[in-house]
Amino acid sequence: MTTAESATSAFRAGAAEVSEPEAHAPSGIIADLVAVLVAVTAGEPRVLTLQDARALPSGAFELAHRSLQSGLRAWVEQQTHHPLGYVEQLYTFADRDRGLGPEQRVISISYLGLTRERAPGPGDRTSWQDWYLYLPWEDHRVGVPAMIDAVILPNLRAFAEAAPTAALRHDRSNRIAVTFGTDGRPWNEELVLQRYELLYEAGLIAEARRGKPETGPAPAQGRSMSLDHRRILATGIARLRAKIKYHPVVFELMPDTFTLLQLQRCVEALAGRLVHKQNFRRLVEQQELVEETGQSSQETGGRPAKLFRFRREVLFERAIVGTKLPISRS
Repeated sequence: MTTAESATSAFRAGAAEVSEPEAHAPSGIIADLVAVLVAVTAGEPRVLTLQDARALPSGAFELAHRSLQSGLRAWVEQQTHHPLGYVEQLYTFADRDRGLGPEQRVISISYLGLTRERAPGPGDRTSWQDWYLYLPWEDHRVGVPAMIDAVILPNLRAFAEAAPTAALRHDRSNRIAVTFGTDGRPWNEELVLQRYELLYEAGLIAEARRGKPETGPAPAQGRSMSLDHRRILATGIARLRAKIKYHPVVFELMPDTFTLLQLQRCVEALAGRLVHKQNFRRLVEQQELVEETGQSSQETGGRPAKLFRFRREVLFERAIVGTKLPISRS
C-alpha cells in the first residue's frame, strides 16, 4: 500500500484521533465519497453505518470511475451489497481541518441514497441504525423530546448570555428561537443542519469537545460519529425532509405494494412529525400518486386494508408542477 493509500484508508476508518500525518505523506487533495444511505423499516428511519455504527460508508473516488455518482454506486453496491435506487448529491465538505495534516486537504463529496434494508450477510461489517440514535432531538412524533426543555435550551440560553456583546447575544437568542421553535416560533423540521451546527458551536455535542478532556462529557444526548459524519447525516436528513414535500421520493423507500397507513408512517418517520391522517390521504388521492391493486393486507391486526402501488407515470405527469405531501401535527 502506498503512503497516499494508507492516508486515505485511515481517513475512511474514521481516524479523528490522528494528530500528525505520516512522515512522508505527500501534499495534495484526497477526494472521498460519503454516502447517507436511507431506508425505512417497520415505520422507523434507518441509516447504513460502519465501524461500530460510528461512521457512514465512504470510499475514495478513483480515476477509473466514469463519474462521481457511478463511482459511488460502484463501491457502495460492491461493499454493502445494497443496490441503490434514488441518488442525489448533497454537499461538498472541504474545510481545512478535515485533512490528516497541514499539507493535505480532504474533500468529501456526500450523496443521499434511498434503498431497502436487508439482513446483513456473512462477514458484513455494516449495520442499519435508527437515525434518531444520532439526532434524538429531531424526533417529535410523540411530542417535544424532554431533552430539549431539560438540557438543550438551558445550555443554549447560557451560551447566548455568555456572548461578549449585546449584538451577538441578540443574534444567538434569535438563532435559538428560529431553530428550536421557541418564543412563539414554529418548529421547522427542515432545519436539521442548523440545529446541529448551533449545538456544535455552543459546545453541547461530543464532536465539539474532541481533544478537550477538560470540558467533560457533552450535555446533549445523541451518539457521536467519526470526523464530521454526523454533520453529513444531518445534511441528508434535512434534504430528504424538504424533498418529500414536493417530490414523490418517499415511494423509493416503500415496497412494491403497501397500505396508506404504511405510507403515512413512512412519511412521519422521515419528517419526525405526525401528519393529519385525513388530509394526508386526501392529498395522496387528489394527486393520483397511487392506485389500488385490488388486493388487501391481512397484517393490519384489524379489518383488511387495501393495498396500493405507486403510479410511476406521475413522475412524468407532475414533472412541472411537482407533488407534495402534508407535514403537520394531527
